[in-house]
Amino acid sequence: MKLDPANHPWMRSPQTRAVIEALDGNARFVGGVVRNALLGEAVGDIDIATPLLPDDVTRRLKAAGLDAIPTGIEHGTVTAVSSGKPYEITTLRRDISTDGRRAVVAFTTDWVEDAQRRDFTMNALYATADGEIADYVGGVADLTYGRVRFVGDPSARIREDYLRILRLFRFHAWYGKGDLDAEALQAVAAEKAGLAKLSGERIAKEMLRLLEAENPAPVLRMMAAAGILAEIFPVTVNIARLEKLAGLDAHNFFAPDAVLRLAALLPDDASAARAVAERWKLSNADRVRLEEVLGGREKIVSYLSIREVRKLLYLIGPKAFRDRVSLRWAEDTKESNSIQWRALLALADAWVRPDFPLTGRDVMAAGVPEGPLVGRVLSEVESWWIDADFTEDEFSLAERLKAVVQAMAY
Repeated sequence: MKLDPANHPWMRSPQTRAVIEALDGNARFVGGVVRNALLGEAVGDIDIATPLLPDDVTRRLKAAGLDAIPTGIEHGTVTAVSSGKPYEITTLRRDISTDGRRAVVAFTTDWVEDAQRRDFTMNALYATADGEIADYVGGVADLTYGRVRFVGDPSARIREDYLRILRLFRFHAWYGKGDLDAEALQAVAAEKAGLAKLSGERIAKEMLRLLEAENPAPVLRMMAAAGILAEIFPVTVNIARLEKLAGLDAHNFFAPDAVLRLAALLPDDASAARAVAERWKLSNADRVRLEEVLGGREKIVSYLSIREVRKLLYLIGPKAFRDRVSLRWAEDTKESNSIQWRALLALADAWVRPDFPLTGRDVMAAGVPEGPLVGRVLSEVESWWIDADFTEDEFSLAERLKAVVQAMAY
């Protein structure tokens, strides 16, 4: 099997050629870039393996006028920057010892040794600059048949890094076909306690990537059956709602939204959002979004009037509105309501927030002295203005302000 550079612009780009030539041909593309190219899928990061030692790699890159950044020098990784594009270059290596999170490595010149320390066979594929594939562990066949299989003994691979438990399911969600490899599934079930050693950030990164798969629900059910979800979720999850949401994404050509899909999995309770955010060490933005989606108590139904929609959009914002509409839609068992749900999302997309026409200066001009009462009056009038569908009638606003001031003044 061979990759034709003519069909893969990343292989023949000037930036890539500059890096390969700097290493004088002592390099091969490796891992995800080869896997995705063979599948005909988009290529992201371009990783390169070489038998050259890191100091030699650095010297050669600099001699060729390229930047060389020691991003993981203890593990043999140097990042080359070619016309602004980064390339991770890692010296061939073998593991000396591991603790389930990190490894002590030794460098080697043996491509087979390097392949045997990788996680899955489909990630242990190499390609030369002209596209020749080197496969030492049966990765091409596994990739062809959609088998996500550990390199060597599954238990040994897992004990080297317990994140590989989650990676197994993530890769099956993205590249697998049919049932999960039985030997791998047995191993992850036996080793699941090791997930406690992982940081929340590593769990979150892997799980959010899994949730971006076209339909992660079948894999999540496998994880539940193997006891994996109970190890990483502090709450009970709702896979059925997530599956319906994924189906809506596919049917409506919506891009998968990992955080929204995570929300679909969780109970409608802000405390559940906080518990997962703490366990996974989510960013503040993601935590707040989950709390807003799951903690909201405003009624969201498919038959909201346009006036009700405008009020909700003003009160909770279009992002939270879209999220809540999506979750309620995923719970709706009546297929004919889809048109209304889709219309609600369209209204949110087109909505422009109106500006409340009064300020504190207007309240004080109406006779309220500067102080806390100004804010209370302004808030009361704003609530009326919202209920009045954001009226632009200046006379009505003035009359309402006058009435509120008279009622609230001491």
